[in-house]
Amino acid sequence: MPSIKVYKMDGTEAGSMELSEKVFGAEYREELIHQAVVTRLANERQGTKSTLTRTEVRGGGRKPWRQKGTGNARQGSIRAPQWVKGGVVFAPKSRDFSKDMNKKAKVAALISALSKKVADGELVVVESLTVKEGKTKEMAAFQKALGLDKTSVVVMDNNDEKVILAARNLENLSTLPVEQISTYEVVANAKVVLTKAAVEKIEEVYGA
Repeated sequence: MPSIKVYKMDGTEAGSMELSEKVFGAEYREELIHQAVVTRLANERQGTKSTLTRTEVRGGGRKPWRQKGTGNARQGSIRAPQWVKGGVVFAPKSRDFSKDMNKKAKVAALISALSKKVADGELVVVESLTVKEGKTKEMAAFQKALGLDKTSVVVMDNNDEKVILAARNLENLSTLPVEQISTYEVVANAKVVLTKAAVEKIEEVYGA
């Protein structure tokens, strides 16, 4: 059973806690993590772009000039792709980029990603996370105390508006309620910060 240190917001140690082997000590499954990330990114694509082909552009119902005798190249329609305002060759059309991933694979990918963070020393647990005034300087001090100099995500057990407000102007720090944690958020950030209560919620949901 893996163990991890617990820190206070000022960076001092507040003890340690045992982590669930099933959630934070799982086998590394790179193929599942890759699939989860690709699925997330694909589902964020809108796929709404669309341009007109020569059959969809208005006009051009007759030949612009006769076939022979003008000295010009033969033309069939002013809506052909070589004409200004003509149709587009191989025009992009609206399409659905969404992918699906079964629930068990999603869970396995998330557990694998979290376990990898623990193994690499890139998962930080804090005793609790509170700010008094909701000022950026409060979360900036927290960021500095825990050495979160690279992109980091703070996963909270509650949707504390003051914490969200204090962190939103920090370039390398984002916040996330524990209910929204995903494989993508875990692997896209250099460090993942969890409150102690968030760890317990994750273990309760995925360690059963």
